Amino acid sequence: METATLSEARVYVGTYGKYNNGSLFGAWLDLSDYADKEEFYEACRELHKDEEDAEFMFQDYENIPENLISESWISGNFFTLRDAVEKLGDTEQEAFFVWCNYKNHDLSEEDADDLIKNFWDEYQGQYDDEEDFAYRIVEECYDLPEFAKTYFDYEKFARDLFMCDYWFDDGFVFRAA
Repeated sequence: METATLSEARVYVGTYGKYNNGSLFGAWLDLSDYADKEEFYEACRELHKDEEDAEFMFQDYENIPENLISESWISGNFFTLRDAVEKLGDTEQEAFFVWCNYKNHDLSEEDADDLIKNFWDEYQGQYDDEEDFAYRIVEECYDLPEFAKTYFDYEKFARDLFMCDYWFDDGFVFRAA
C-alpha cells in the first residue's frame, strides 16, 4: 500500500454510458469536499444529471489506497478513515500506512477508530535505524553510568530487541503485538 494523503484524495468521475459512447466526459472531484459517501454520490449525480440512472465510472484517482476504490466502487469507509487519519501528523500518517501494509489491514472493512487506536498502541516513533532505537531504550530504561555506555554493545542489543519485541520498516519502529 502506497502512502496516501487522504485529505488530498480526488477522483475523476465519468459514466459507463458516456464511455461506451466514446466520451470521457467527467470531472475531478475532491473528496475533501464531501462528508460521506452519500454526499459524494450526490455530487456525482449532479455532475451527470444529463444521464438517467447513470452508472458512475471512476476513471482515475489520486491519494486513495487501492483497496478503498475500484473502477465502479468506493468504500464508505474511506470517509471515516480520512477523518480519523487527518488527526495524525504527516509523519504519523506515513507511519500509519506502513503499519497497515505490514499488518495486512483491510482498510475497506475495518473500523477506522480501532485501526488508529491499535496503531498508537504499537507505534514507537521514527528512527534512523534499529540501533538508533536501541540507544533510546537504553537511555529511557537503564540508568547506566557514562563510562558503562561506552562499553555497551548497542548493535547486539538492537538485534535482540528486533528479534521478537519490535519491528522496523521504512524508518519507523513498532512494537510487535
